[in-house]
Amino acid sequence: MSDKQLLDNIKKLRELTGVGFKDCKIAIDECNGDLEKSIEFLRKKGIAKASKKMNRTASEGLALVNEADGEISIIEVNSETDFVAKNKDFISFCKELSEINFNTKGNLQKLNNTNMKNGLLVKDNLVSLIAKIGEKITIRRCDYFNNEKGENFFYVHSAIDKNIGKIISIVKVEGLAKNDDLGLKIAMHIAASNPIAIEAKDIKKEIVDKELEIIKAEIVNSGKPKEIAEKISKGKIQKFINENSLLNQEWIMDPKKKVSEILKEGKNSKQIKIKNFIRYKVGEGV
Repeated sequence: MSDKQLLDNIKKLRELTGVGFKDCKIAIDECNGDLEKSIEFLRKKGIAKASKKMNRTASEGLALVNEADGEISIIEVNSETDFVAKNKDFISFCKELSEINFNTKGNLQKLNNTNMKNGLLVKDNLVSLIAKIGEKITIRRCDYFNNEKGENFFYVHSAIDKNIGKIISIVKVEGLAKNDDLGLKIAMHIAASNPIAIEAKDIKKEIVDKELEIIKAEIVNSGKPKEIAEKISKGKIQKFINENSLLNQEWIMDPKKKVSEILKEGKNSKQIKIKNFIRYKVGEGV
């Protein structure tokens, strides 16, 4: 590491931790220039508490999708404010991350340990960007769809640039040609309707049980006897399941029909099958 790189790293570490020059230099020397490990080193020594920046909530940001040769990757990068999400350095960082994510096939660990164009690892560039911008920034999640067993379609809602937005959905459909607009419409439906699973049977039991518990409590608290609450809850939980399983949802472009019916009306109706989907909404669940 050159003297300039060492001084730059010390400066960044001081900004992130508030620790003095000498202790920051020791940490960087001990951790071979790795800023994340240096922060951990200082915390273990009791010299620095977790950086205030790193403890704050980052629920704004961007979602980005990358597509080539029928393969698709998606990544979400969070910031604390929408103002930073519009910052040119943040957007440039996110765009390069999206390219790397495509090449590392949605593997977050590999992505963090991949070199960016400036020769530094993603995780080190992330720390540098936090120090420069002054907000917590996190690479929250990433995924990848290969080009096997179906065609991939995606939709970007509230797009701020090509393949960049606040909500992105991807769906893999078997039996559709790449140029069939039904694929895009299904992706749009997923973005709008936010299903939990493709079929009712795919919704996890713990999700259904938790919802049923809430439904029963609400009915009992409304003054209904337990035996009546039991009957009412059965209807309500079935409604919940139908509203959250993609094939049972009302088609957003024609609510009189279900998604399953729309698939049957397709050009290759006997072969059309939704194999997988994913939906990212920036900050959801943070």
